[in-house]
Amino acid sequence: MDDAPSERQAVVIRVLSNREEGLGLDVDQYMSYWVEAHELRETESSTTLVFVRSTDGKVYLDGKVADVTLLP
Repeated sequence: MDDAPSERQAVVIRVLSNREEGLGLDVDQYMSYWVEAHELRETESSTTLVFVRSTDGKVYLDGKVADVTLLP
């Protein structure tokens, strides 16, 4: 059983291309871009989350498909 929360909120701090992430051209076949975000928490420490958008149109977090909702 996965004990990760089902919903997490974060603020995007950087959006990187594969090249900016230091990856070669072959990765372009699989990944579109990388998003780094700081998780919003009730505690003082924040976690940096790294999402990747795949060329299949899905977004992944920690290797699992994730739904991302943009808030105004």
